[in-house]
Amino acid sequence: MADTVWPPTDERVQASLADWDAWYSSEPDRLELRYTGRGFREAVDRPAQHRGGVVGRLARWFWGNPTEDGQKREKLHVPLAGDIARTSAELLFSEPPTIQAAEGASDATQDVLDALLEGGLQPTLLEGGEVCSGLGGAYLRVVWDEDVSDRPWIDAVAADRAVPEFAYGRLRAVTFWTVLETESQDDRRVFRHLERHEKGRIYHGLYEGSGGSLGMARPLADHPVTAPLAAMVDAEGGLDTGAPKNLTASYVPNVRPARAWRHIPTAAYWGQSDFQGIEGLMDALDETYSSWMRDIVNGKGRVVVPSSMLQSMGPGKGASWNEERRIYTGLDMLPRPGDPNPLTIVQFEIRVQEHRDTCQALMEQAVRQAGYSAGTFGESDGQAVTATEVKARNRRSLSTAGRKGKYWQPAIADITAAYLAVLSGFRFRMSGLDLTPPKVELQDGVTEGPIELATAVELIARAEAASKETLVTMAHPDWDKDRVKAEVAQMKTESALADPALTGAEGPGPGFPPKAGGSTEE
Repeated sequence: MADTVWPPTDERVQASLADWDAWYSSEPDRLELRYTGRGFREAVDRPAQHRGGVVGRLARWFWGNPTEDGQKREKLHVPLAGDIARTSAELLFSEPPTIQAAEGASDATQDVLDALLEGGLQPTLLEGGEVCSGLGGAYLRVVWDEDVSDRPWIDAVAADRAVPEFAYGRLRAVTFWTVLETESQDDRRVFRHLERHEKGRIYHGLYEGSGGSLGMARPLADHPVTAPLAAMVDAEGGLDTGAPKNLTASYVPNVRPARAWRHIPTAAYWGQSDFQGIEGLMDALDETYSSWMRDIVNGKGRVVVPSSMLQSMGPGKGASWNEERRIYTGLDMLPRPGDPNPLTIVQFEIRVQEHRDTCQALMEQAVRQAGYSAGTFGESDGQAVTATEVKARNRRSLSTAGRKGKYWQPAIADITAAYLAVLSGFRFRMSGLDLTPPKVELQDGVTEGPIELATAVELIARAEAASKETLVTMAHPDWDKDRVKAEVAQMKTESALADPALTGAEGPGPGFPPKAGGSTEE
C-alpha cells in the first residue's frame, strides 16, 4: 500500500486534467508553472524512409517561457477558459430544472423534491456544470451531517478528485479523495481522506503518504477532519447508507467520447473537456493580447536629448530632469551642425486593428471548437432582440447545451432517487416516499417575452390545437399544476358569466325578443 501511486489514473489523463485546471483557474502563475519547460527539443527518431539520424521537435508555448527573477511579467491572460465553463453551466442551469415525481407517487415525494430544489440544488448544479465543462466531467453525491442539517443534501465534486469504476459505461463505484491540511510543509508527508461509494455502503479511510503515493492507512481519529467519522464506521471502515439498492453518487460526462482517451482503458468512459484541443488557441490568444499591450507600452512618446540639456546637480552628483518636460532619455551626443532642434521624438505605432482582428479570430475559432457560437460570447449592441433571434444567433451553443443535457438528466434522476432512498432508510426514517427515479427536464435558458408567448398561445387557441390547460401552461411556464388548474377553472367561470348558454340556464323562453310589430304569443 505504501507504494501505491496516487492518483492511480493514467499519467496522460492526469497531465491533461492538470492543464485544464490551470486554464480554468485563470491564474497566470499556475499557467506559467504548468507550461514552463515545455519549449524544449525532444529527440525523435526519423522513419527509415526519411533522412536518418535524430532530429529535434520543438513544442512552443507562450506560457512556457518563464519570467526571470526580478523581472516584471508582461504576459496578460484572457480568461476565455473560465468564460466557456461559466457559459456552459448557465446554458444548462440558468433556470432551475423541473423534477417531477414518478406518476402515481405520493404528494410527500413531490414535496421532498421541491424542498431539495429550493434548498440549493440549482447552485450546486451550476457549480457542477462549470467544473464538468472544464475538466470533462463532474460527480453528484448524497451527503449528510446531522450537525449541519436534519436532512441530507447533494454535493458536486470535480472529476480530478475522484477515481471512478465503470461497467460498460455505467458508474459502478467511485472513490473521492481530499488532501487534508497538515502542520508540516514537507511534501513527503501528505494526509488524504478517501471516501468510496458502493451500492448501499460508503467507506472512509485516512492515509499518510507523499505527493505522489497514497502511503499507509492510519486510524481516522489521527486527523481532526476525519476524527468524527471514527465513531460512525464499522470494523471494515464503512457505514450503511440505508439505501441498499442505490449508489449514492452519479457521474456526469461533459460530452462523449473523449477523443484523446478512447484507447486508455481506465479513461475510455470519461468525458471530454471543452478545452480539449483549444489549449494552443488560448495560448496564442494570450500571446496576441500581451503583444497588443506591449505595443501600448512601447507607443508611449519619448524624447531623446543630449545630456547637456539635462539639469546638472553639480560635479559628481549627476543630472536631473523635470517630469513636466517629458524628457526621458539623455545621450552623450554632439548637436548636428545647423540643427536648431537637437530633440529627437520617438513614437512607435500601436497596431490596434491588427491585434483586435487576430484576437477576435482566435477567440471565434476556440469557442467554435468548444462547441459554441461566437455570438454567445460577443457583446450586445444594446438593441432589443426577441428570443427567436437569440436562438438563431446561438444555434450552435444551444445545440451543444442540448447534447450535454442528455447526460445531466439521467444523472440528476439517479442521484435524486438515491436521495429519496436515503431519506426513507433507517437513518432518516421518512415514510411515504416513492423511490422511483423522478422525471427531470432542463429548462431553456432563452425564454420568450410576454408578446411572443401571447402570440403563440393565440395562434394555437385559434387553431383549436390544444386544451385550455395546455394554453395556460404555455403562457405561464413557471406555474405549478394546482395554479394552472385554478386558472382554468376561473377562466371557465368568467366565460360562463359572459355567455349564459354555457351554464345551461334557460332564457326568457320562446318568442323573446318580441317580433317586430306584434305580440310575443304564437
